[in-house]
Parts: sequence; C-alpha cells; structure tokens
Amino acid sequence: MTSNVDLGTRVENSSLSKDMAGQKVTVAGWLQDTRNLGGIAFLLLRDRTGIVQITCLKKKLGDESFAKLTTMPRESVLAVIGELKLNEQVSSGFEILPESFELIAEAQTPLPLGVADKVGVELDTRLNNRFLDLRKPQVLAVFKLREILIRAMREYLVSLRFMEVTTSKIVAAGAEGGSTLFPVEYFGKKAYLAQSPQLYKQMLMGAGLDRIYELAPAFRAEQSDTVRHIAEFASLDIEMSFIKSEEDVMNLLQDLMVHALEAVLAQGTQYLEELGVEVSVPKTPFPRITFTDAVKMLVHAGLEIQGDLDTEAEKRLGELMLAQHGAEMYFITKFPSELKKTTFYAMRDSSDSELTNYFDLDYRGEELVSGGQREHRLDILINQMEDIGYVPKDFEFYLQAFRYGMPPHGGFGLGIERVLHMMLRLPNIRECVMFPRDMYRVVP
Repeated sequence: MTSNVDLGTRVENSSLSKDMAGQKVTVAGWLQDTRNLGGIAFLLLRDRTGIVQITCLKKKLGDESFAKLTTMPRESVLAVIGELKLNEQVSSGFEILPESFELIAEAQTPLPLGVADKVGVELDTRLNNRFLDLRKPQVLAVFKLREILIRAMREYLVSLRFMEVTTSKIVAAGAEGGSTLFPVEYFGKKAYLAQSPQLYKQMLMGAGLDRIYELAPAFRAEQSDTVRHIAEFASLDIEMSFIKSEEDVMNLLQDLMVHALEAVLAQGTQYLEELGVEVSVPKTPFPRITFTDAVKMLVHAGLEIQGDLDTEAEKRLGELMLAQHGAEMYFITKFPSELKKTTFYAMRDSSDSELTNYFDLDYRGEELVSGGQREHRLDILINQMEDIGYVPKDFEFYLQAFRYGMPPHGGFGLGIERVLHMMLRLPNIRECVMFPRDMYRVVP
C-alpha cells in the first residue's frame, strides 16, 4: 500500500476545512503522537500551521499497513493521502481516513527533547536541541509574532517614505570605540563587529537620503550573563533629517510602536492565545518624564540613585509610571551630558549644556530604545569628541560628511528581542532568538 506521494499536491493543515469533506487530500508533516486501540488508531500529524487527525482503520488498511503506520516513531516525517471526513467528535470537525502513505524520514529514538510532552525542560537543553524545540507550537508562536512585529514596522516606515539600507558590520576601531566590541581578523588588520550603524546612518543623512532605516544584526561583547542580555541581536535603526527637535523622533517612535502592537493584536491572536499572553496597545502621546524628575520620583520612593539608572531603578520606575500614569510605555528625556559623554554625537540642550536632547523609551521598566537629536554642527561635534579623548582624525571618514552640508537630524536604535521579551513576558530574552549567542553559547 505504501506509495511515492506527490508532495506538490500537499495541503497545509490550516488550509483543510469542512468544505473539503469527501475530497481526497494529501497532507505531510511530523508524527506528533499515536494512540492505538487495536482495530482503530489515531495519529496526530503536525505541520507548521497546525495538527490534523489521521484515523486508521485496521480492517480498511490491512494488518501490514496498519502495523507500519502505528509503530512509526514520534516526530518521523510522514505523508498521507486520504479522504477528508466530517467528524464532530474531533476538535477541528473533521479527520482524514488514509488510503496511502509514505514514511519520508524515520526519527531516531529516544528523542533528545520531547515535542508534545508537557514536562518542563531546562532552557539549555531546549537551546541545544533547538530544531526540535522549534517544532513546539508555543515556541513557534514567539517567532510568528516576531515576524508580524517586524513586518508591521517595515510597512509603517515604508508608508512614511523611509528607505531601507544596509551598512557594513565590519568596522575599524575608530568607528565605534569602547570595550564591548568583538575583534575579528581582517586580512591582517584589526577590525570589529559593529555595535550599531550609528555613524553610517548619520553619513547617509549627509548624502541626502533624509529618512532611512536598517534592520540588521548588532553585536555587543558585554560581560553580562543575565536574562536580559545577548551578544547578538536584531536592531532596528532609524535616522531622519530636517527635524526640529528630538520630539519629532519620539513622535515617530511612539506611532511606530502603536502600529506594530496593533498589528500583533490583529494578526497574531492565535499565537498570543498559544502563549497565554495579553497585549495592550498604549495610548499616544506616551508620557514624558525628564531624567531629573525620574530620579526625584525614585528617591521619593526610597531608592538611592548615583549616576545612571540601574536595573532595579528602571524596574521600580516602571512600577511607578504604571501606578501613577497608567503607562506601560514612557519616555525618559533630557539625559545629563555626563551620562552621555561617550555618545559624542548627542546634541546638548540649547538652554542647558548639562543636558542632552537624548531619550530612552522604556516598556514596563526595561529600556527598549535609545535615541535623540544628533549634533550636526561640525565644530561642536569635534569639540565633543576631543572632550572625551577621541582623536578626530580617527573619525575623518565620518567627519567628512559634515563638511559639505549636514542637515539637523536624529534617530534611534530599537532591539527587536527586547520588545518581544517584554511584550510576551518571557522569562529569558534568549527565547526570542532562534539560535542565541551569549557569553557561553556559540553553537548551534
């Protein structure tokens, strides 16, 4: 009875419907489970879109074929041709009665990781066997929502005539600076993996592109083994020219976030239900609180703040903003110049040079985005470089763009995994990456 099944006629499980009752259909996927009751057996066949029940009747299939179907190891790849029959006792309302089948790839036993099992598994075990882990509907749901989120962001930016660009991820030492760079051997020269496309984004403003965005990997060699840190992440970087102030950038960002979360709600209901998560869309405008006022609020709440806000302070501020303003998303604005010293391209506030036109967007007490208005005046930019010990000639490739007409501009960088981590309330940001990289993990 076994035959070579024409997979070109395969129908995805989610495309099957009661309207196809009586029709012969071809399905293929992974054998999730088998329940053999003797004369009848029920197989659950899973593909990326869902699960369909294959109901096997021994008297119809014959002893040999029935035995083959019911003894296949779980997670084997199986193709089935059969008649779609209505059955109200099945959750979908229908089942498939097989007429022919083909075992395409037999899974070895035992499985290193259960796919259908409800038993909890350590994250390291899951990541070591990620190809199996991703077969789980609740794991796949994270990445379906990631896809919806990114697509919505792209669509929104394109609607505003932003141009997608690609910048180099191999940079010279002078292009980034800092101690969190990954060195690479580059034809006998020292080079590094890019932390962000910041300098290139600004150069493109000098090129007259006006509005650009890039969605690409970014790399940070931070010695942080926490549930919030990964060494490689997806960064959405945006830059726009002819702005009046950082408010223009914040307005774009808040509208982008609202559009993206609305898309998640509209298109991702089944995946949110799979994860048991509710997502709310914040109202605009997002609340703004200056860094100085945020510190005052935290001190009043009993925290001691020295310098920048640490993780505890950020979390507490999130609780206070929710309690006092009903806000899950909010801007922290006017960061002190002292805290943005290494961000030499940050524009200082015109009324107080001790402050910058820089902001963070926080979501439930965690930073999602950092951005602001950049310094477009060459003389001031060079002075700010020199103030922190940078040598302008090391950045000549960058400064050249400011010598021949640079418009006022600003932008931000947004971590996609950070958004997912907070939106879905996942315990570890590594769950938002198919193959995460951290201090200890470089495979798979």
